[in-house]
Amino acid sequence: MESVVYGLLVLTSLVSLTVIIERGLALRWRKVVPPEVEAAVESCQAREDVPMLRRVCEQHGSPLSRLLLLAIEHLHLPKEEAVSALETRARHEVVQLERGLVVLEVAVGVAPLLGLVGTIVGMITLFADLGHAGLGDAARLAQGIALILNATLLGLLIAIPSLVAWCYFNRKIETLSVEMETLCDEFVRRQYRLHESLAVKS
Repeated sequence: MESVVYGLLVLTSLVSLTVIIERGLALRWRKVVPPEVEAAVESCQAREDVPMLRRVCEQHGSPLSRLLLLAIEHLHLPKEEAVSALETRARHEVVQLERGLVVLEVAVGVAPLLGLVGTIVGMITLFADLGHAGLGDAARLAQGIALILNATLLGLLIAIPSLVAWCYFNRKIETLSVEMETLCDEFVRRQYRLHESLAVKS
């Protein structure tokens, strides 16, 4: 039983580490908000610049690029419909960014509990052995208790980095989401403002 608990703790640590590495690579700023796309949004000041922005977005695939391409495709629609479609797609992109974070959240709760289970199982085994052998060897008792407490320590050593990573990634996703929302809102507002001014002049 004790070996099963330790096996589950090792598996939890490996899964948690895999998610941390994968999300760390996936949530790099350049991968989510490429500077080239950001610069293209700033440069897109007229409807004639939209094809240039489309090309840049197609060349640099990212969540921001996909949102802007959707916004470009909906420019012929009324502003409310375009914004609604953009918000729906943005929620989907945020969910994709959050993929895997639930694993870290589970690891934060499960790892200490597995460590506690390992400690309890170890203590049951230790005291069962002492019941047969007696309490003559205090050093052996102390050594046994030290060994079984390793499960609790291992559980905490898995949970703490998982919690730190979970908090960090959630905060980073929030920051990235705000940046993407700002850039998309800026693009949409500018394009519809230009469209409305042209309509008034004509």
